[in-house]
Amino acid sequence: MSLLKGFTGYINKENLFTIKDRLLLAVSGGVDSAVLCALCHEAGYDFVIAHCNFRLRGEESERDEAFVSALGVQYGKEVLVKHFDTAVYAAERKVSIQVAARELRYAWFGELLNRQSAIDNRQLEPLTGSINANILNLPFVAYIVTAHHLDDNVETVMMKFFKGTGVAGLRGILPKQGKIVRPLLFARKEELTAFATAHQLSWVEDSSNAQDKYARNYLRHQVVPLLEGLYPEVISNLSDNIARFRDVEVLYQQAIEVHKKKLLEFKGNEVHIPVLKLKRAAPLPTLVYELAKPYGFSAAQTPEIIHLLDSESGRYVASASHRIIRNRNWLIIAPAVAEAAKHVIVEEGDRVVQFAVGSLRLEAGGKKYEVGTSGNDVAFIDMKELHYPLLLRPWKAGDYFYPLGMKKKKKVARFLIDQKVSKTDKENVWVLECNKRIVWVVGMRIDDRFKITDTSNTVIKIAFTPGANSSLPAL
Repeated sequence: MSLLKGFTGYINKENLFTIKDRLLLAVSGGVDSAVLCALCHEAGYDFVIAHCNFRLRGEESERDEAFVSALGVQYGKEVLVKHFDTAVYAAERKVSIQVAARELRYAWFGELLNRQSAIDNRQLEPLTGSINANILNLPFVAYIVTAHHLDDNVETVMMKFFKGTGVAGLRGILPKQGKIVRPLLFARKEELTAFATAHQLSWVEDSSNAQDKYARNYLRHQVVPLLEGLYPEVISNLSDNIARFRDVEVLYQQAIEVHKKKLLEFKGNEVHIPVLKLKRAAPLPTLVYELAKPYGFSAAQTPEIIHLLDSESGRYVASASHRIIRNRNWLIIAPAVAEAAKHVIVEEGDRVVQFAVGSLRLEAGGKKYEVGTSGNDVAFIDMKELHYPLLLRPWKAGDYFYPLGMKKKKKVARFLIDQKVSKTDKENVWVLECNKRIVWVVGMRIDDRFKITDTSNTVIKIAFTPGANSSLPAL
């Protein structure tokens, strides 16, 4: 079977794209992408070319850009070129050059794919100048096409296996991930080179590909040839394994979804997991990892999360964006709270005050307020005890007040424990403060020193309305 027939057959088998789709080919100038251009041209696909100049190899990088531009002329196709300060990007983010190049490349691809969305938004809204003119001038494309081939896929699986991976790592590079497609994954590198030679295609060589200092190159030049000496069909066998693991991953994800439906309870922006149910689930480490992974937790944190199942209430494990908290009989996955919380000043005469977890409505009135009908969300305060401005802020460690009906002070932390307020709910508790004295633990209890008495002449009514994102406890 010819490479062209294999190419079109693989596209149809994997449902990568159709003859009606306009494609953007990621072209470096090497033999793989040169063959990709030739195959797309021969198959009759409509395409434009994208080239990344990472500015890492001096004159060689400029040579590659010039070659790709000439390739566009040869095929009568538009060429888009993007220059990157890759070394600066890598240094600023403290990542390797390879990681930096990958991040920059795919970020640009995302920009190209979002072009139609940008146009649509501009049509729907008045011009604001916020739409990048360069984006608007880009040609619309349906898919980004890369020249990854079978050898690339086998090397990727080997690297992930040696570094440690799950099932997803063993199935390698997918032929289609969203709008990124890879129609050469069926072909060996030697097949592409043979095609290029037979069809007298031109290409350029990246000198860095000959350097074994990069892990992929070392595998390609040193490890794979040794394996082929022991097992001549190693690439073919690994290719078959990759296909099997693609099927295994589908079954694996189906099983994980069944467990998620049984274990996860979604409450606002939190996920609640019953501890006893989770402890009975098997295999526990794999399930815990899969439940936590979408919230930024790593495989290395799995033992810590499992340890929470037998820890006391209040213990937690944190990722960059979330925390998993043991709260009585539950594990709660909740967004991490920012370190800096806002303080809101309440001035005399303010009627409505908005803050992070809701709003306060303040009304000054006479002594005849029906204070007996008040609930936890309404406070009646003796006006003569207040001195403006008041401070509305989240509670903090060390805060204390005199809960209504008590003559002894009590730490707010202790009060919240006694009220069985969960760790995540505690983070939504605010206090109203006057001259460094707490007037009200908002939505819960006023301070006894500010209560209405027989000598009170003027009363202020403060009503709390929780916001949509508030999870303040109902007491």
